[in-house]
Amino acid sequence: MSKQSEWKTSTGFILASAGSAIGLGAMWKFPYMAGIYGGGAFLLMFLIFTIFVGLPLLIMEFTVGKMGRTYTTQIYSKLTGKKWLNVIGWNGNLAVFILFGFYSVIGGWIIIYMGNVIWQILSLNTSHLTQLNFEAMISNPWLTVLGQGIFIFLTMIIVMLGVEKGLEKASKIMMPLLFIFLIIVVVKSLTLDGSIEGVRYLLQPRVEDISMEGILFALGQSFFTLSLGTTGMITYASYAPKTMTIKSSAISIVLMNILVSVLAGLAIFPALKTFGYQPQEGPGLLFKVLPLVFDKMHFGIAFYLIFLILFLFAALTSSISLLELNVSNFTKNDNTKRQPVALIASILVFLISIPATLSFGSLSGVKFGAGTIFDNMDFVVSNILMPLGALGTTLVVGQLLDKKLLQENFGRDKFKLFLPWYYLIKFVMPVVIILVFIVQLF
Repeated sequence: MSKQSEWKTSTGFILASAGSAIGLGAMWKFPYMAGIYGGGAFLLMFLIFTIFVGLPLLIMEFTVGKMGRTYTTQIYSKLTGKKWLNVIGWNGNLAVFILFGFYSVIGGWIIIYMGNVIWQILSLNTSHLTQLNFEAMISNPWLTVLGQGIFIFLTMIIVMLGVEKGLEKASKIMMPLLFIFLIIVVVKSLTLDGSIEGVRYLLQPRVEDISMEGILFALGQSFFTLSLGTTGMITYASYAPKTMTIKSSAISIVLMNILVSVLAGLAIFPALKTFGYQPQEGPGLLFKVLPLVFDKMHFGIAFYLIFLILFLFAALTSSISLLELNVSNFTKNDNTKRQPVALIASILVFLISIPATLSFGSLSGVKFGAGTIFDNMDFVVSNILMPLGALGTTLVVGQLLDKKLLQENFGRDKFKLFLPWYYLIKFVMPVVIILVFIVQLF
């Protein structure tokens, strides 16, 4: 049995965890939600829910990981003595396996678009972003499967290198670059003629657009934007040295996540408003609307390429954590098995995700439940498995773990925050998670 993997530095742990949390949802879903549900009013609700719901749950998952210091399909029995509770870990394992599958579909699209844009630049054909045909691209089975395979391969290589040389090193490179590229696009967007209107649309509270649906979406966004419920954060925290403080790490990750969400909005809305476009949800914004926007900018193709690289980094830092959770559970902390397990898991994910890729082409007519195969994979993870995983962990921590032991692992408590946090987890969070579960499900 090899030595337990560990982060070399607190910075590596924070950046890797932040990378896991800061994914495509935060990058394009938050701006869309803010635009539809009240601008600054939605932002305020998101901030409140993130601080009072997301942060306590993130600290909870970090605490479980640091206390258990083992893979998540065993950690619950180790902490409670009840083997059947390991079903929570297996729920998370299944969640990230499926999540990586449909996540790789979008990652593949990003790679294909990057290839198209780079080809245009190399061929000096730099004025035809409008010729990028999203529908034609995603309906091409060979092209989309190729892009998806490349994305999974990149993720696999990083995970194969291990925690210190792979996950930590990649995060230390990609996360700072993500912030740098995002700031470059924000600065460019804010120099456009109509940028003030776009900033106002994002940040000015529009009380008339607030609805119960918007409030619940803000709650759900604060919950899912931190990757809670998959036990991925528990896995990352299990690699933390005993001397590493979890509260400050959790606060840093929450602040980085909020910052990226707001910066993404500042990158997108001024440009949209300047050129007269309305926000669209999901892939339509990145692959259909933004090429039209960047096409009208000076050096627009270069800035669009930077934007695609930005989204690729966001996708990769999240997908790394998804694959790592599966690798951790099946290697059982034996790093001699890391490379073959990462290879087998990647091949399996690639195979199960091919139907999701073809959901936009030859299998587009296959619809049931939530819609296409891709839609159903998304629905099962986001609406069922993640809330169940978060609820299970919350009940274990709040109802079964020893209060004094939790307080010891909570660390220094200068501001007397342990008891408020503990009672939030014990009494309030189960109700909040059940509410999110009901809303997401129905």
